[in-house]
Amino acid sequence: MVVKDQNSDQALELFLKIGLDERTARNTIANSKVTANLTAVIHEAALSNGCERTIGNLIYTVATKYPANALVHRPVLLEYVVSSKIKTPAQLEAAFSFLSNVASEKFEKKEFEEACGVGVEVSVEEITQTVNEIFEENKSVILERRYRTNVGELLGSVRKKHPWADSKIAKKLVDEKMYELLGERTAADDEKPSKKKEKKEKPAKVDKKPAVDETPEQPSEEELNPFLIFPAPEDNIKVHTEVFFSNGSVLRCCNTRETLDKHLKVTGGRVFTRFPPEPNGYLHIGHAKAMFVDFGLAKERGGCCYLRYDDTNPEAEKKEYINHIEEIVQWMGWEPFKITYTSDYFQDLYELAVKLIERGHAYVDHQTPEEIKEYREKKMNSPWRDRPISESLKLFDDMKRGLIEEGKATLRMKQDMQSDNFNMYDLIAYRIKFTPHPHAGDKWCIYPSYDYAHCIVDSLENITHSLCTLEFETRRASYYWLLHALDLYQPYVWEYSRLNVTNTVMSKRKLNYIVTNKYVDGWDDPRLMTLAGLRRRGVTSTAINAFVRGIGITRSDCSIIRLDRLEHHIREELNKTAPRVLVVLHPLKVVITNLESGSLMALDAKKWPDAQENDTSSFYKVPFSSVVYIERSDFRMKDSKDYYGLAPGKSALLRYAFPIKCTDVILANDNETVLEIRAEYDPSKKSKPKGVLHWVAEPSPGVDPLKVEVRLFDRLFNSENPAELDNWLADLNPNSKVVIPTAYAAPALTNAAVGDTFQFERLGYFTVDKDSTVEKLVFNRTVTLKDTYGKGGK
Repeated sequence: MVVKDQNSDQALELFLKIGLDERTARNTIANSKVTANLTAVIHEAALSNGCERTIGNLIYTVATKYPANALVHRPVLLEYVVSSKIKTPAQLEAAFSFLSNVASEKFEKKEFEEACGVGVEVSVEEITQTVNEIFEENKSVILERRYRTNVGELLGSVRKKHPWADSKIAKKLVDEKMYELLGERTAADDEKPSKKKEKKEKPAKVDKKPAVDETPEQPSEEELNPFLIFPAPEDNIKVHTEVFFSNGSVLRCCNTRETLDKHLKVTGGRVFTRFPPEPNGYLHIGHAKAMFVDFGLAKERGGCCYLRYDDTNPEAEKKEYINHIEEIVQWMGWEPFKITYTSDYFQDLYELAVKLIERGHAYVDHQTPEEIKEYREKKMNSPWRDRPISESLKLFDDMKRGLIEEGKATLRMKQDMQSDNFNMYDLIAYRIKFTPHPHAGDKWCIYPSYDYAHCIVDSLENITHSLCTLEFETRRASYYWLLHALDLYQPYVWEYSRLNVTNTVMSKRKLNYIVTNKYVDGWDDPRLMTLAGLRRRGVTSTAINAFVRGIGITRSDCSIIRLDRLEHHIREELNKTAPRVLVVLHPLKVVITNLESGSLMALDAKKWPDAQENDTSSFYKVPFSSVVYIERSDFRMKDSKDYYGLAPGKSALLRYAFPIKCTDVILANDNETVLEIRAEYDPSKKSKPKGVLHWVAEPSPGVDPLKVEVRLFDRLFNSENPAELDNWLADLNPNSKVVIPTAYAAPALTNAAVGDTFQFERLGYFTVDKDSTVEKLVFNRTVTLKDTYGKGGK
């Protein structure tokens, strides 16, 4: 921690020297990536001793916005900035645009300077004249709108004529001209225009419709196709990233033309991606986003996506998880090009490790895990770091042959222990484990690490786009360093934000804990955000994919998606696919006194709200008899104006049946608990009560309706982000699962099968659970009917 504080103090001092205000400097330090970039840019520009504030602000912009595909040209741009040949934000943005198009290719200095306005001077007099002309052209509109005039449009007109003019001077002159023309602001200038007046000025109703149809709001290209942000495989010759070493050298990682041509020959120029889960648990909704990105990009570009099991840790992996992953990928609608395992490449990985040692880029180390941690914190080299190559080769062979005890040796990559990136602190490439491998058997007793194997297997499988979540961004340097050290093809790496959802935990460690300690009922408990749990709850893969697509593929990593946003997509899907049916969760008996006890009517009930009368398949039969059951919550002893249920002397309509009026109430001995209601029905349906109730009737005299068990699921945790709590288990919602053992259902549900989903009218969407038996159906509540997302949750 002391080292970190010292580094922060040094960075703060450096940032203040280039003219950043203290608040901006401190905010920058809070972001490790921007800190590293800005520090590197300052050193690259030779401004460690400081500079003018105007130059410093441009340097900060270079550090935060410079195009990653043109890093090879950044030193040239910095020369222009330091010498004040590029001195305005507009010029800098133009330089970014030019260099982004050029990428790593050479360019003509003259073309660059023309594109960026180098040497172009715009005088105050020229800007003043242009401002006067623009105000003269727009005078009538400005006088009418006064200070509600869009000043941005006026400034845009100035920029159009003088793209390299000083924007601050232009803004000052426009403001002065506004004051000259209009005088002081009045209270009326700050009033919002009346919406009612605007409505009166709109065309008549008949003219509205075509106008709306003519100019519908079009979604952006990114919304229609979120994969537009990814480059084509043939463009993978640009600089991927820069690796800054503590000795001042910089490694600019990119493919050679020869390497790329060889890769394109193998792939035919197609996109190749991979979905690489570790088979140590069940997949959750975060993996749904990963699948959407990996499989989705390949599908959109007509390419291929591997399902690759990242099985480098034999102790954590199980066949159960492997089977689950393959099955759930297919359920999500994705078809792998091939199913591979990292262990398929163990021999290749071993041979490349030998090559790494031979090239002086790896060594066998004998430090304990505790010593490795301590040395990394102090940025100290291992005492075995500089041992002879021949010695490391022999020891690595001994490790492979099982001649060294577990924990007594590791193979480490020789990277940079003084780097600002802790993922360059000589990461472990191989460790000894005398554990049989679920896929590779007992052939190996040394196993590669993720950091060593992942990038190499990406390269061996000719992956074009290696896509992962943002927590892996700091591993970019190690990823490309290793491929460069071995002269291997380098895929395009891109990180996106993790999918975090409120009121749940997503870490495999936490999920494994609550599953193994039986806080929930297994990996497919419907309260979990595992894909197995969501499926058992009744959520469709279509709804999950729509949810993921709606979020987009962004790099914003500071937000948690509200659960009601997912529920919104679930409702949208089930509203179209789930037939309606009548079910009563908490039955209250109603005896209809003016209907003969043995009589029975078969009434038509709608499966769909828009069911057509001539479509018999859109209806189902419900029995109506002298004994019906309504929800206990739909009856009150005391009526009120805002209450539409049943009460003494009050009427309500039984959906698809008749109006009934409460004539008597049978109470228990405590004189409070309602046991039974007596009512009369209106066979003529002349009465028109406001309240509409769902109900279920006895199918024949003295026979109870179909009994079903209903499980009501709610949020698993009370807090939106339980993972940040010290005692996160204490935040578990004790009411996340409520079981109703005996609900009453319409006979239409008798033959419902596991996985069938229905809308229980007025209650929500429910799915038949796998615990159902011949004797009793069990339903899980998928989601309630109320949609909070559409009312501001977006």
